[in-house]
Amino acid sequence: MTFEEFNLNPAIVKAITACGYTVPTPIQEQSIPVVMAGNDLIATAQTGTGKTAAFILPALERLTVPSTGPGKGPRILVLTPTRELAGQVMDAACKYGRGMKLRCGSILGGMPYRDQLRLVSAPVDIIVATPGRLLDHLERGSIRLDRLEMLILDEADRMLDMGFSEDMEKIVSRAPSARQTLMFTATMEKSVLVLAEKMLNNPLRIELAVRTSSHALIEQRLHVADNLSHKKDLLRHLVNDTSLTRAIIFSATKRDADELARELSRAGHPAAALHGDMNQIARNKTIERMRRGAIRLLVATDVAARGLDVNGITHVINFDLPRFAEDYVHRIGRTGRAGATGIAISFVSSSELNYLERIERFIGKKLPEQNIEGLAPLSVLRRVSGGNGARRPGSSAGNRFGKPGGKPKTSSGSGKSWGSSAKPGAAKPAVGRSSRGPVNQPVVEYRSRRNPSNSI
Repeated sequence: MTFEEFNLNPAIVKAITACGYTVPTPIQEQSIPVVMAGNDLIATAQTGTGKTAAFILPALERLTVPSTGPGKGPRILVLTPTRELAGQVMDAACKYGRGMKLRCGSILGGMPYRDQLRLVSAPVDIIVATPGRLLDHLERGSIRLDRLEMLILDEADRMLDMGFSEDMEKIVSRAPSARQTLMFTATMEKSVLVLAEKMLNNPLRIELAVRTSSHALIEQRLHVADNLSHKKDLLRHLVNDTSLTRAIIFSATKRDADELARELSRAGHPAAALHGDMNQIARNKTIERMRRGAIRLLVATDVAARGLDVNGITHVINFDLPRFAEDYVHRIGRTGRAGATGIAISFVSSSELNYLERIERFIGKKLPEQNIEGLAPLSVLRRVSGGNGARRPGSSAGNRFGKPGGKPKTSSGSGKSWGSSAKPGAAKPAVGRSSRGPVNQPVVEYRSRRNPSNSI
């Protein structure tokens, strides 16, 4: 099938062809006809499968027909959980709608109100917004949704995770009941279905990914770490691998993201941090630098990296495991996109064992353990019998590791060491092992599901 077969407006087809696309992805092939027919839709597919074009193209097609409704509000409204994802959606709308005379803009938290007020002062075709800031405008009366024809909830599962359920319900309550509503999500949890029942009208459902799917094209590896120092030793080794051309390193906290990025930069690696405390201009510059290849290693937090779309990510490294199992799937989905292969490497310490078990239950398999020659852990990971994630009676974070045993798969490599503590080509298992010190269990800054500061 080709894009011409959708009977899209010639200007849209021309823009798609100019981008080098001729054949739609499966999610596009199935979703676009459903949306163009006017149906409500729930679509589930993995990240990196082309979901954005699956709703932007039919939305643009709708805009080829002039509006007959009065008012200044948007005809198309896209809600996204983060500013980065909003930027990605806006870029797609501008790219595929370049041959159309459209008035588009974004309403995002952390950005000046002046430009947003100017945007909504006249009729607008497409608005891409984060829920918190849009609701603020609705309550101030600076924007109305009387003209709304299509409402799109992009990455609805993440918006629920971030505590936007109430905000989304308030926004939907102000929209016309005759609107068309589309919901795109990477996972189909019960909470998403409950939300869909409230907001959609007899929706058709397309599901191209198993709920627990964790990307067949991504090789997943697990490295056991004794403590924080050991994690850094492992990271030093991995970032010297020449096959790692561009990587995202996930940290649990913003402070640790900054620290790791500084240490990597001091060691001579093109590295930078990306997190919610950075202003939007700085975040945009960082993402653009990575797209240009000026940054090889991006150290990011979950909230900042959601919706991040950068081509050529060969590796994802979970320096800290995520608290929520679903976040693991979203993290590793930054690599292995659009049919490419990728490598996802996770570090796990004793304090993160419960997180590991949740992830393995969610994806339906155990992550294969590997050792790096000279950096093998002093103890091996002992998972709880039955994989239920509960601790054994009387156990503690400090004794959930067993004595050394078994022979996990070993990988070796060479390269210039990151810091002075690791020597190039070190192969003796005992080197540096006694200097790690006690197990370090860093404090994790958990995201509140109703914390307004997460409205990025």
